[in-house]
Amino acid sequence: MVMMMFMSCYTIVDGIFISRYLGSEALSAANIVYPVFNLLLAVGIMFATGGSAVVSKKLGEGKKEEAMEDFSFLTAVGVALSVLLMIATLLFHNQISLFLGSSERILDYCNAYLIYLVLFAPACMLQSLYQSFFVTAGKPRLGLVLTVIAGLANAFFDYFFLAVCGMEIEGAAIATGIGQMIPAVVGTVYFFFFKGELHFVPFHFHGATLKQSCFNGSSEMVSNLANAIITYLFNIILMRIAGENGVAAITIILYAQFLFNSLYLGFSIGVAPVIGFQYGAKNRDQLKSLYKICNCFVIASSVVIAFFSWLLSDGIASIFVQDRGETYVMASEGLRIFALSFLFSGFNIFSSSLFTALSDGKTSAIISFGRTCVFIILSLMILPNILGLTGVWLAIPVAEFLAVFVSVYYQWTKRKKYGYL
Repeated sequence: MVMMMFMSCYTIVDGIFISRYLGSEALSAANIVYPVFNLLLAVGIMFATGGSAVVSKKLGEGKKEEAMEDFSFLTAVGVALSVLLMIATLLFHNQISLFLGSSERILDYCNAYLIYLVLFAPACMLQSLYQSFFVTAGKPRLGLVLTVIAGLANAFFDYFFLAVCGMEIEGAAIATGIGQMIPAVVGTVYFFFFKGELHFVPFHFHGATLKQSCFNGSSEMVSNLANAIITYLFNIILMRIAGENGVAAITIILYAQFLFNSLYLGFSIGVAPVIGFQYGAKNRDQLKSLYKICNCFVIASSVVIAFFSWLLSDGIASIFVQDRGETYVMASEGLRIFALSFLFSGFNIFSSSLFTALSDGKTSAIISFGRTCVFIILSLMILPNILGLTGVWLAIPVAEFLAVFVSVYYQWTKRKKYGYL
């Protein structure tokens, strides 16, 4: 959980330094090209969550050699896909920036941030994979320490490149990349040379493992792909309604969402291998206890986060924007409305992850697809036309509220099949 929150801080720290040292236009540019990063994260988290469910289940069944071969194979596939995405982005960066909604005014910012950020795509992929597999390997503390160090390094280099060296937006992208390199390199060394519960071994192509991992992790992939689509729609709508300042305001709000939802996502990713292990080992009493604890934590933390994000909306906006101008006003007012979404998002994220851990990728994908695609897109298509800017801020709270009904339905109807209640 803490690892995921520190990973989310990479982007947020970039946003703070970009906004303070380069201005709202540069912040808008970073958000406009961020869907490319969402795509990379979507693939990484799919293999991390879906793959860890497969690997942890086999470990629970006592199939250690098979589990290690699957782990090695999935890591190699993830890295290969990240390299392909990097090459494609470098070749077509200008077209991608324009397609994602960049105006000519901020196109140079968009291209610079995109090019330098995507150079670290393999490191980003490895970090996403290792975050989950460190837990599966029984080394969550190592993963946490590496993520904390990486986050601190990212903040330091953001300050060094932008404040001390006076670099433009590429400095923030390089700082993020350096932060991602630390857990990627150390994790690779660990899994190559330390022969613990999980380590790299020679492997062959396993189509069934790849298919099962993709299927298991499809909901998490859909969630991140949906984030890319939602960010794109927000940018297009707000560029039309409020211009670059509107895009900068939604960037600040989405950073807050990214940080707070990362608590739920990190918690769900962290507990998924444990749920998968207990389910594979047929320890139903432990599974029931774990299920109750998880739901209690998610519900309680949701109330706390929603309250404080509403209460501290002005303070959150002021972290990014020093003056009390148009961007600040829109961000603070929007966040007070947007805070309602945190009452529901944690429960929906955990519900999706629960079924991923139980190798029920179909149910997980339905929940995730509903909350991150269907309900949000419908809300964005309808509410801004009725309520204007207020409708934009209400889109995600309404979508998360509707998704709760889907989550409750599947948790209740599947309880006897999996024995968690």
